[in-house]
Amino acid sequence: MREQILKDSAKYIEQFKGKIFVIKYGGSMLDDKLLSDSVLDDIVSFYNNGIKIVFVHGGGAAISALMQTRGKEPRFVDGLRITDRETAEIVDDALTSVNKNFVERINFRGVPAESIVSSKSLTIKARKKQDAISENFLGDVDSIVTGYIDQALFNKAIPVVSPVGYGIDKKPYNINADVAAAEIAPAISAEKLILLTNVKGVMKDKDDEGSLISHINEEDTFDLIKNHVIEGGMIPKVRAGIQALDKGVKKVHIISGKILHSLLLEVFTNEGIGTEIVR
Repeated sequence: MREQILKDSAKYIEQFKGKIFVIKYGGSMLDDKLLSDSVLDDIVSFYNNGIKIVFVHGGGAAISALMQTRGKEPRFVDGLRITDRETAEIVDDALTSVNKNFVERINFRGVPAESIVSSKSLTIKARKKQDAISENFLGDVDSIVTGYIDQALFNKAIPVVSPVGYGIDKKPYNINADVAAAEIAPAISAEKLILLTNVKGVMKDKDDEGSLISHINEEDTFDLIKNHVIEGGMIPKVRAGIQALDKGVKKVHIISGKILHSLLLEVFTNEGIGTEIVR
């Protein structure tokens, strides 16, 4: 399947050669080896065809597992992890481990990858969320320091970025990976931001995959949110995408990471398989 997609992709390869794609991958799919292997194989295919990749990952399950190992019970409010100082350090440790694993798996495929972890290579400058209580280390992106990503790309490597940010207090802050990717993409003049999720994309009816909306513009998304078509966990993904578009990214894709070779199918076919958002 992968070989056939690539065989028919010459015009797309030529169009995107030398461009940067920021790809965010997270959720339960991280723990499915078949699916994560498919994502990494697609990323390597992009790389081998001259497309520059910046890979931003999550790792919620790894965080929860490490918390329980260290005697802390994961707690969430409105889908956001309650992150005290100890939990923030656990988040950093867990995602650093996830990061190392992805770097090793990309290297195993014969492609150089470089770990970008802000505790060692400051990339995401963070600030406490405005509405967060004093001991909650949930953060927002204050700014992106692109130097380490730029250097990795110059070295013809794939930067693998952990979404933990560091504040002026030198403490780690738990940053939503979609938001981190949406800030990184315009900071490095990416052509595309691709958000891999566990559903096909934006749908008119969230329970009917046949109602997938393949193409929408920014104005459409506001109407769909207002009319409760886009709701729940899709809202922050779409808003992150709009934020990236407003800062100069040309196109945002929200696609399923549960479909084998979904990245190639979205970028290298006329039909695509998910939702693309443009200004």
